[in-house]
Amino acid sequence: MIEFKVIKKSNKSRARIGILKTTFGEIETPSLVTVATQGVVKTLDSREVKETKTQVLISNTFHLHLRPGEDVVKKNGGLHKFMNWDGPLMTDSGGFQVFSLGFGKDFGIGKILKEKPQTEIKIQKQPKMVKIMEDGVSFRSPIDGKLLFLGPKESIKIQEKLGADIIFAFDECPPPNASYDYMRESVARTHRWAKASLDSKKTKQALYGIVQGGEFKDLRIESANFLSALPFDGFGIGGEFGYEKEKMSNMLGWVTDKLPENKPRHLLGVGYLEDIPTIVTGGMDTFDCTVPTHFARHGVAFTSEGRIDMGKSKFLNDLEPLDKNCKCMVCQYYKRSYIAHLFKAREITALKFLSFHNLFYFNTVVEQTREDIKRGKI
Repeated sequence: MIEFKVIKKSNKSRARIGILKTTFGEIETPSLVTVATQGVVKTLDSREVKETKTQVLISNTFHLHLRPGEDVVKKNGGLHKFMNWDGPLMTDSGGFQVFSLGFGKDFGIGKILKEKPQTEIKIQKQPKMVKIMEDGVSFRSPIDGKLLFLGPKESIKIQEKLGADIIFAFDECPPPNASYDYMRESVARTHRWAKASLDSKKTKQALYGIVQGGEFKDLRIESANFLSALPFDGFGIGGEFGYEKEKMSNMLGWVTDKLPENKPRHLLGVGYLEDIPTIVTGGMDTFDCTVPTHFARHGVAFTSEGRIDMGKSKFLNDLEPLDKNCKCMVCQYYKRSYIAHLFKAREITALKFLSFHNLFYFNTVVEQTREDIKRGKI
C-alpha cells in the first residue's frame, strides 16, 4: 500500500508539494516518473538511472506480458528484483497500447493532435486490428500474431505478478478524434472496467483508477466524480486533450477540483518541458513521459539554451559541455565535440550520454519547480 501526505499547497494555483510513501521508498512530489517500458530505461542501467535524480519508474504491462511474460518476472522475485531497481515502481494497465494497436494505428495518430481532426470516429466504430468488447479487447500479438485477450481481470492479474508498488485499472484510452457519442460510451466502458479492476485485485498493491472523457468537460467531470466514489488509492488522468494542447490546463482543472485532495494524482503519458508548468499548476503529483529518452536516441539534448541536435556537424568543433549550467556526469566530463562524434559514428554510448543528461536535466527542472512551490512563486 501507499501513504500520501500534502505538505504545502500553493496560494496561486492548484500546485502542491507532497510525500508519497511506498514499500520501496518515498517520492517527493511533483515528480517525473521515468519510463522503463520493458523493465529498463533504454541505454541505462538501474544504478545510472538513480544518478539522474529519478525517484520512480513506470513499466509497461502490455510489453512485459508479451515478453518475457509475467510468470518469468514473478519467478525472479518480481519486477524490482528482476531489474535490480530498489525504488518505487509503477506499471500501467495496457489500455494505451490497445489504442496504439487500434485507432492509433488506423489513423496514424497519438494522444495529442497538431490540428483539428478531419475524420471523426462515430459510436460503435471498431478499429481494424482490435475488437473492443464488453469484458475487454482482443487483438493479435505484434510479435508473433497470436490472438490475445486483455481485460480488467487479465490486466490486474498480470500487474499483480509483476509486483509494482502502484498499478492502474484497465481502461479504454479513447482516440482524440472520437465523437462525443463515442466518448460517452467509452467513458461508461472504462467505469465498468474500473469496478471490475477493483473487484479483481487480491494484493496490497496500490490501485489507481483512470479518469477519461477527452476534451469534453461534462464527461471529464462525470468520470472524476464516479471514480472518486470508489475506493481507489489514487487516480490517473488519461486519454487525450483535444487538438490544442493548451486545452490541457482547463481539463486538469475540471478533474482536479473533483478528485479527493488526500489522494495522489498521476498524469499519464504527457511531459514535454513546456508542459511541466501546466501539469504542476494543474495539481498533478506525478507524470510520466518518454520525451527525455526518446529525443536522446534521436540525438537531441535539452539544455538551458533550448534543444540542440547533436547530429549537426557544427558540434564536432564545439568544446563546450552540453549545458554549462548542468551538474550531471556527462556535462562534467565530456564535450559536445566528443558526443557529436559518437553520435555520427553511431556509437551507442552517445545515446547513453544523451539519455543520462536529458533525464538529469528534466529531473532538475522538476526539482526547481518543487522549490518554486515551496517559496510561493507558483
